[in-house]
Amino acid sequence: MSLELEEISLQQKFEEAIASEDKLLIQDFLNHQNISDVADLIYTNEDFETQIISHLSIHRAVSVFKILESPTQKRIIKDLPAFKTAELLNELPPDDRTDFFSELPSSVVRELVKTLNPEERKVALSLLGYPENSVGRLMTPDYVYVYENDSVEDVFNTIRRVAKSSETVDVLYVLNDKGELLDDIRIKDFILASPDKKVSDLMDGRFISLHAEDDQEVASEVFKMNNRVALPVISKSNKLLGIVTIDDILWVAEEEYSEDMQKIGGTQALDEPYLEMPLFKLFRKRIGWLVVLFLGEMLTATAMGYFEGEIQKFVVLALFIPLIISSGGNTGSQASTLIIQAMAVGEITISNWWQVIRREIIQGLMLGCVLGIIGFIRVLIWAKIVPGVYGPHDVRVAFTVGFALLGVVLWGTLSGSMLPIVLKKCGADPAVSSAPFVATLVDVTGLVIYFSVAYLFLQGILL
Repeated sequence: MSLELEEISLQQKFEEAIASEDKLLIQDFLNHQNISDVADLIYTNEDFETQIISHLSIHRAVSVFKILESPTQKRIIKDLPAFKTAELLNELPPDDRTDFFSELPSSVVRELVKTLNPEERKVALSLLGYPENSVGRLMTPDYVYVYENDSVEDVFNTIRRVAKSSETVDVLYVLNDKGELLDDIRIKDFILASPDKKVSDLMDGRFISLHAEDDQEVASEVFKMNNRVALPVISKSNKLLGIVTIDDILWVAEEEYSEDMQKIGGTQALDEPYLEMPLFKLFRKRIGWLVVLFLGEMLTATAMGYFEGEIQKFVVLALFIPLIISSGGNTGSQASTLIIQAMAVGEITISNWWQVIRREIIQGLMLGCVLGIIGFIRVLIWAKIVPGVYGPHDVRVAFTVGFALLGVVLWGTLSGSMLPIVLKKCGADPAVSSAPFVATLVDVTGLVIYFSVAYLFLQGILL
């Protein structure tokens, strides 16, 4: 409740400041708010978003702009006066600016690049030259580097001179005269060392680096495994090109998570916010998988046509088709989602495929037994409540349903768990073995299993 009152109070103060039309009062009010609170004001007062950014000091405007959603950033840049746009883009950290440019049409980027000063323009074009979704697009050239022959006192002089424009000073990078990376050293080690000690005395030669052409997912995995706040980015010849910081990796992880969720839902990943995407483009993203899944479901009709004779002989078999295939589809989707999630966080790799199979066979048997028993009991109970509903062979029908459920559920767990691993092995994205895809596959094969079990139990009696 107190938080809501605080938000209302902030909004009221903002409205009072705007109503006063006193520029100095508005500037003073906005510059004394938390960055996140100013962002909330922008989201709440869309009509004033450009005005809010314009009244902030340039450094605070940059800090706010960095954390805004892409659609809001685009609107602000579009409506800002030209001189303010140039000022904002020149002050924006190179990695954040590159990320923003990546969301814009190339024609717009060309015009915005012209507003940058020569030095920033060179940096922007250099970063944009790296492949999309590569580490090069994430890195910033703003970092602190020292040389192996420097003393600790020299290092601190360097920090005082250049650290103000650096992204982080938690880690310093040691170079040789050729610009090659020799080591990275935490600032804590320099603080604890005596002033006359050499950088080379603190080096151990053990450093972790990224390559500019690496995929951003690779960088995310390296950060997670090594618990770092920043990592150096090097060229093939070991030249230090820049650094990637953890805040950029967190954005990457969020984007990758969103893409995976969209793929699991049976659609292509959206490269724009949902409300910003043109309807026809959204249609194209969705229709592809729907057609594939629809064609897959047509195989279900083909399978049912193959067993048409059996269905005509014993119509009651058709009553349980939705129950059988939905159980298999649900189990397969469940297994697929669990495996995709485990692979995404690094709990499972391709080499664990045999362990996964063994676990899922046991799981499939356990789950199938539970559902099979429930199905078996349900048929018998309903046959007692409504005598003759399943004919004179209700026990055999119950066994058919029970064992069919066991087989379909077992198959569902195996196919759902193995598909992501197989796709990963083939170099594809495991997320495309989405729940709808697995469900469609299990629907078709589930019918084959069901009627095969029915033939086994009812052969010579009804079939």
